[in-house]
Amino acid sequence: MFLDLGTTRFDITHRAVVMGILNRTPDSFYDQGAYYDFDAFLRKAEQLVTDGADFLDVGGVKAGPGEEVTEAEELERVVPAVEALRARFDLPLSVDTWRASVAEACFAAGAVVGNDISGFADPDYLAVCAAAGASVVATHIRLAPRVPDPDPHYDDLVVDVCDFLRDRARRAREAGIPAERIMVDAGLDLGKTEEQSLILLRRSDALAELGHPVFLSASNKRFLWTLLGVERHEAGEGTMAAHALGIALGCRVLRAHDVRDGRRVADTMAAILEAA
Repeated sequence: MFLDLGTTRFDITHRAVVMGILNRTPDSFYDQGAYYDFDAFLRKAEQLVTDGADFLDVGGVKAGPGEEVTEAEELERVVPAVEALRARFDLPLSVDTWRASVAEACFAAGAVVGNDISGFADPDYLAVCAAAGASVVATHIRLAPRVPDPDPHYDDLVVDVCDFLRDRARRAREAGIPAERIMVDAGLDLGKTEEQSLILLRRSDALAELGHPVFLSASNKRFLWTLLGVERHEAGEGTMAAHALGIALGCRVLRAHDVRDGRRVADTMAAILEAA
């Protein structure tokens, strides 16, 4: 199986790629705005590249509830960031946004991936991505980004999530996006309880059966630090366990705060899978 990001092709038969997370938000759940300052943001990007990131993802609005971020504010946060990264690094760049207008501006600035946690709720999103030749991440969410969902219910969790992602992948293909440019993400913690996120992680093989690269967004998520009974900054070991299990079950894209350890897990699992 292959994953195409811009002009870069990855053979993901056994080896997972690692995406480094760059938040341009003052209220990120994980770093609490530590990289909102532009110089700090660029230093963090340099560290992620040094640590072995295969591509970088820039987000200007956090997924959870918070103060409103207008389209203009989001553009101001992410477009200059993408431009600066494009000038400094020869890596594919992703934009974490559910607004088609923001994705389009970032593609013009050099991004090649639209990472949309809304499940393509913006009716123009896929057309914008297709026109730019961009890859996409289709993510399951029960309601919508930034909308609290404290008590989510499903008729059949795994079936419902897989059906949703199968539909979103179909829409992407119908918009003209090739299969090797479509990633699917279960959306752990997005409209899921901690137990539901654990179930979906354990059933990553069901997502892999959809035939698209599986994008694993488990890094330092609530279900891990709740499981371990630690603060959100102390879930590193749980994250690496989730990465290893996910790869064993077919996940091939790791969204990572800690790229160095994520890279080591991906390389170790690739050696194990190749040996088999």
